[in-house]
Amino acid sequence: MTNWKSAYEQWLHYNKLDDSLKEELNQLKNKEEELEDAFYQDLSFGTGGMRGIMGPGSNRMNIYTIRKAVTGLANYILVNSVNVKDRGVVVAYDTRYKSREFAVEAAKVLGYHGIKTHVFESKRPTPLLSFAVRYLGTAAGIMITASHNPPEYNGFKVYNEDGGQMVPGEADQVIAAVEEIDNPFQIPVMEESELEDKGLIDWLGADIDNAYLEQLSNISKLDSDTFWREKDLEIIFTPLHGTSEKLVMEGLKQLNFTQVHLVEEQATADPEFSTVSSPNPEEHQAFQLAIELGKEKHATILLATDPDSDRLGVAVFDKQTEEYKVLSGNQLGILLLNYILLHTDPSIYKNARLLKSIVTTEMGRTVAKSYGVQTIDTLTGFKYIGEKIHEFDTTGETFVFGFEESYGYLISSFARDKDAVQAAVMACEMAYYWEQKGKTLLEALDLLYEQHGYYQEGMTSITLQGKEGSEKIAKMMETHRNEKITTIGGLSVVQVEDYLASEHINLATNERKSIELPKENVLKFLLENDSWVCLRPSGTEPKIKCYYGVREDSQEKSDTRLKTLKNDMESRLQTIIDAN
Repeated sequence: MTNWKSAYEQWLHYNKLDDSLKEELNQLKNKEEELEDAFYQDLSFGTGGMRGIMGPGSNRMNIYTIRKAVTGLANYILVNSVNVKDRGVVVAYDTRYKSREFAVEAAKVLGYHGIKTHVFESKRPTPLLSFAVRYLGTAAGIMITASHNPPEYNGFKVYNEDGGQMVPGEADQVIAAVEEIDNPFQIPVMEESELEDKGLIDWLGADIDNAYLEQLSNISKLDSDTFWREKDLEIIFTPLHGTSEKLVMEGLKQLNFTQVHLVEEQATADPEFSTVSSPNPEEHQAFQLAIELGKEKHATILLATDPDSDRLGVAVFDKQTEEYKVLSGNQLGILLLNYILLHTDPSIYKNARLLKSIVTTEMGRTVAKSYGVQTIDTLTGFKYIGEKIHEFDTTGETFVFGFEESYGYLISSFARDKDAVQAAVMACEMAYYWEQKGKTLLEALDLLYEQHGYYQEGMTSITLQGKEGSEKIAKMMETHRNEKITTIGGLSVVQVEDYLASEHINLATNERKSIELPKENVLKFLLENDSWVCLRPSGTEPKIKCYYGVREDSQEKSDTRLKTLKNDMESRLQTIIDAN
């Protein structure tokens, strides 16, 4: 009997199995391939937590995998934090199936350990959870969300006492504590009624929202007169069936934007995300209803947040085509960065720091440098940006902006994770500023390209489900790590950065330098002509991503170069997929 079958038998014969999970398990009885995928491993608990398909099995999101994860977290914070039982843990959740159930399940586990849990009474955005950890002074935070994944997914994200996602050093200890738990069915929990009786659960309401909104109003770069003036900028906003409606609408109201139109069909909490094929603002189809309303209202800017409201997408009306154009994550990041630095006191430039990931546009570094601001690169994952901000508390450096290509932005550090609410409000303020100067955001972006060069980025995402898919992804990384690759897309490879080996290699001189970042399974190839390619498997999904970056002296040359790089790498990866 294989290991997965042993795990399956354990679940099948557990006589107190949750009724809904028991029913689902019975439906899988003769579907061996699906059963194997549900039981061949424990659901991966990585540095950011865990994310997976809901259902029965050790490799699925369910109350038992939640209990296991929360027990590991409880055991970790009880050893490594102070006054844990009094400070407690704050828990928020999004609009997905079982999100509230999983949040209460977390409280039931923490309550057994005598740890008070502050649980939001209804759906809330991820950045508000980050803020709440800091505002309430809790020992940790938990966010129940699968971000922009399909409806069958849910997830569990863990935050440290600084309000940032746990970084590897912390997460490794939590993971070790989770892995010590052999039998998820033997994890003790306290019933919700007992939590109430003993005061171990605290339901959070509007007080936290109001405290967040007060901080949000302070990020504006507008002068006092302009701040209080009514602004008739036509804005369309869709929360994509997620959690951000209240905070974004209130945030825009605080800045006196009077023409904000909500996409009503997508303002309802719908765990099926039925109006979109994917609730991901990175994918242009998510803007379809916003674009229709935008045309009706002659809107200047369209906003879309993902379900847990940590990612923001923006579309802008293009005067030339008379259509809406969705900005890339890099483009919006560059515009926000330039707007913020343009309105920042020059006396702080010397100490100011831009934070970005290694797969985010190099144009950020160039724009920051033009203001005399230093850029610091981090690994992919906003947890690393949050970690750096925490370091600045002691180094005296000043955080001015952080962003990732995947639509993640942070303007002010009162939250320590990417914050689509902050970004939405600032994007509208920025659009208003440029409109007063007679320019659209696209025209403002063109000015930056003319000044700094035509940077452009792209990304290929390949999803490979199941055990075989995981093996293919591992093979892709192994092949590119071990074979000496000298050219990509007709460009010479100048340097290779292997973040798993923490090594930077100059291919011309064979000089090797250490990379002072945590180890991660990432490869980056630096090419001639300021181009680059980066391979990175996802830590939370069964996919591998290949990123590309180019810089040329015209848009046409940039388009051609990017297409060539993309075609070459996709061909290389497909060859590995097709191999037996």
